[in-house]
Amino acid sequence: MNFFTFWFGHFLRRRHNLRLFRRSALPGLERGPGGKPVARSPVPEQLTRALWRAACDDIPGALVRLQSSEAGLSDGQAAERLQRIGPNEVDHEKPLPWWQHLWQCYRNPFNVLLTLLAIVSWATEDIQATVIIAAMVLLSTIIRFVQEGRSQRSAEQLKAMVSSTATVIRRDLRPQGSEALRRSTDEPINACCRPVRREVPMRELVPGDHIWLSAGDMVPADCRVLTAKDLFVAQAAMTGESLPVEKFTVRKHLSNGILEQSNLLFMGTNVVSGVATAVVVATGNQTYFGQVAHRAVAAGRAPTAFQAGVNSVSWLLIRFALVMAPLVLLLNGFTKGDWMEAFLFALSVAVGLTPEMLPMIVTSTLAKGAVVLSRQKVIVKQLDAIQNFGAMDVLCTDKTGTLTQDRIALERHTDVFGNESRETLQLAWLNSYHQTGLKNLLDRAVVEHMDQNPASRPAKNWQKIDEIPFDFDRRRMSVLLHPDNDLSSTLLVCKGAIEEMLAVCTGVRNGDATVPLDSAMLARVRAVTEGLNKQGLRAVAVASRHLPVSPLSSRNYGVADEAGLTLVGYIAFLDPPKESTAPALKALAEHGVEVKVLTGDNELVAARVCEQVGLHVGQPVTGPQLERMSDSALAAALQKHHLFARLTPLHKERIVLALRAQGRVVGFMGDGINDAPALRAADIGISVDSAVDIAKEAADIILLEKSLMVLEQGVIEGRRTFCNMLKYIRMTASSNFGNVFSVLVASVFLPFLPMLPLQLLLQNLLYDISQIAIPFDKVDPELVHQPLRWNPQDIGRFMLCFGPLSSLFDILCFGTMWWIFQANTPEHQTLFQSGWFVVGLLTQTLIVHMIRTPRIPFVESRAAWPLLLTTAAIMAIGVFIPMGPVAGYFKMEALPPLYWPFLVAILLGYAALTTVVKRHYIHRFGWQ
Repeated sequence: MNFFTFWFGHFLRRRHNLRLFRRSALPGLERGPGGKPVARSPVPEQLTRALWRAACDDIPGALVRLQSSEAGLSDGQAAERLQRIGPNEVDHEKPLPWWQHLWQCYRNPFNVLLTLLAIVSWATEDIQATVIIAAMVLLSTIIRFVQEGRSQRSAEQLKAMVSSTATVIRRDLRPQGSEALRRSTDEPINACCRPVRREVPMRELVPGDHIWLSAGDMVPADCRVLTAKDLFVAQAAMTGESLPVEKFTVRKHLSNGILEQSNLLFMGTNVVSGVATAVVVATGNQTYFGQVAHRAVAAGRAPTAFQAGVNSVSWLLIRFALVMAPLVLLLNGFTKGDWMEAFLFALSVAVGLTPEMLPMIVTSTLAKGAVVLSRQKVIVKQLDAIQNFGAMDVLCTDKTGTLTQDRIALERHTDVFGNESRETLQLAWLNSYHQTGLKNLLDRAVVEHMDQNPASRPAKNWQKIDEIPFDFDRRRMSVLLHPDNDLSSTLLVCKGAIEEMLAVCTGVRNGDATVPLDSAMLARVRAVTEGLNKQGLRAVAVASRHLPVSPLSSRNYGVADEAGLTLVGYIAFLDPPKESTAPALKALAEHGVEVKVLTGDNELVAARVCEQVGLHVGQPVTGPQLERMSDSALAAALQKHHLFARLTPLHKERIVLALRAQGRVVGFMGDGINDAPALRAADIGISVDSAVDIAKEAADIILLEKSLMVLEQGVIEGRRTFCNMLKYIRMTASSNFGNVFSVLVASVFLPFLPMLPLQLLLQNLLYDISQIAIPFDKVDPELVHQPLRWNPQDIGRFMLCFGPLSSLFDILCFGTMWWIFQANTPEHQTLFQSGWFVVGLLTQTLIVHMIRTPRIPFVESRAAWPLLLTTAAIMAIGVFIPMGPVAGYFKMEALPPLYWPFLVAILLGYAALTTVVKRHYIHRFGWQ
């Protein structure tokens, strides 16, 4: 068993209340053994007590409590418990049925409002208006449904299921001598009910089962260790600690944390080396892993910055329509006397004020961004997350595997006084190369370093005599060697933790001489090692000793030989940063994204990594310090500090929520189960395809490359997406406002409607179709330089500034049609309405190019070809309708030849005045 995938469904919409989760997740204290206060665990008290009991019980007591035996459970007992307790699966949120997904795609303020207007149109027998409005709603809903479905299916492809089994030890109750039993085990059969080892699906494990673990296995449930030989377990997915932890059959260290218990194993961790048997304490949702996963599933998410922004803009326009439509109704009702006609016209005005295609434009723009990001190895699970990429102004990221390469590297090899020493490197290599115990990351780093620098290897060839294995009491290990063909010399090479090494050293190497390790020299040694630690380097001491010659067959070496050693120097290790990290962080900073590092690792190591990648973090804040902070103190700390270390999952979540409370748009990137709560709490959760499943499920975006350069590209694409959506909203809001303002003026002075309801709806529809190509438009580089946020006030200001401009030229068109073309009576209203239909549509379409960029249009910035072609086509259609055979259907008539010079003059004047006003607007308010 080399791989393990937990069974989670795909997360679609989060429907639960985040406040419930936040209340349950507030940091606090609970009582450990002896009544000592410890940080609250992110699991229920019942599970915490069960884990404490399993850790504190001796092995017979644990087996009795779990109703198991020394030989494990029988198949019958296991089957009964499986039926009663349920499978060993972590609960998950099932994908929504298609009809619920379709409903969620439909449900937004614009679609609801337009549906109400379509119902009113149908009730008043205005079938043409009903069909047009219904087509808008149907088109926007279906496009979003299809695009989101495709995005979800793409994300699912990353989570291919892997068939996983566990090696279970069960009591076999078949008669002695059974041939079936002989085939099921390699061990001889000499007793009834002896334990039999076999592979079973992980989902069939139950509490009380005994399991066999070896190097490379994933731990399939929360377990209590029964037997262990050199068992080292990687708990990075749970704690963020990159180094493996040794596990024992008893509690070696009486620490307060559940995850720090030396005789407990946790679902989701993996065995690095050694072998063990363990009894299952908890399975499925009742495991530590399962409870954290359940919290991530059950916890909802507050509306993201994107969702809140779209909602605020929607309600701004809806409120405006609710004010203007009744005003248009009253004006035309009192001045024209035909209340039904006035009502239909007011209804058309309400539709005109609603950016009908906003849902479709938003979905198409986001879908286009998702396609672009997929080419950059970024999979988008939630389309809304693309915009949050662009709005993100702070990125919280884990350290291990994100800023770093997720591997330990030998950084320095020095003598006792901190000077580079080749001898220290050679002795460390002899120790690491020849030892046969736990090949940890430190040993691998030493061997890899020497492989890359073969010239540094010792000149002599050495043969191993014996070794004194590492243990966590001594915290050192030794190998004994002699040169080839020279049995007259035996060299003991020892390496280990600084303090434990100093305890067995009596001298230090100073050049070719050995000097005593007196108090002055001891102080000097500690000053050097403290300096290494402050640089974030993990220092390991290297010492040696020449032992008396003795016959190999008559000598057993042991711990007693680790005495009277000579300290030679130190090797220092670092989890090195990725090559792409420094330039990526610089690029993110240039684009206005602040980076904060949130890690469960040591603060000194994390600070050193940050220093290497050019991230100035200042004084780090640790998890214990964070627990003592009030919310206001944490808010102040977030303003000054950028590195938070030794964090629990709840600490990370609390930091993210605190940043969001300050109005920041927060991204969080992580890959472990300890990152899941923070991933859910962030505006945009980012994970990688190699992450644990709960992290991938909690994320909105999955990176196929765990590189910050990909993030920087995603930020830029998100901002392009935002800019294109904002273009549509600004253009539509300002042009529709201008049209309605023109309608109000015309309603007061004209004896007829300035445009029929059907004509107004048709003009609106044609304009919206011209905007379908906006997702494919270009974006000026300066517009993606800083984070982009939704600002309804800015949209309202933009609408009030540029809307009246179009009204000014509409009024000029009214005057032209009234006085020059004598369309000033009800009998000639068709000519008037045809003339304004063309002017209104062409000015609306022209404004797309005028305000899509802060630059001079067509000269300094030109739209993409799809947008140029669609706007040109709509302008041509707008001219064709009154001049072609369909004019009568829409109650229009052909325009006289003299009309066209006036039309050109109006368009040129409109473009020139808009450019002047735009410059003034940018100077005063800026251009987001």
